[in-house]
Amino acid sequence: MPHPIMFDEADPILGRLRALALAFPDAAEKVSHGHPAFFTTKVFAYYGGSVKVDGVHQRHEQSVIVLVDPDERTALLAEDRCYVPAYLGPSGWLGVDLTGDTDWGEIEELLDASYRRTAGPRRVARLDSRRP
Repeated sequence: MPHPIMFDEADPILGRLRALALAFPDAAEKVSHGHPAFFTTKVFAYYGGSVKVDGVHQRHEQSVIVLVDPDERTALLAEDRCYVPAYLGPSGWLGVDLTGDTDWGEIEELLDASYRRTAGPRRVARLDSRRP
């Protein structure tokens, strides 16, 4: 039985995140466990997540989940807008809540870091060749 869709296609925050994520070489989108997932061979970002508190999932519907460097993850987790996502958190993934005040330049940097950890050397080289 497939997971229910847990996002609104018309969500402007999703639209902004989607534009950033799909700009990476060979990036595509699929729905995974009811959420948009951005991937090449492996997923580098998810839109929407949750944390498990006392056995109950608390949703972070407008957030991005990325895989970043462990030192950067530790620093970001000191901020209230960041969380350890259920299921993916033990593998090093980090959730960041997105709002109208989000610094989208920072989100692009987090996506870049996650892409670099998952996309493979040829795609990373293509990404680097596009950058000034």
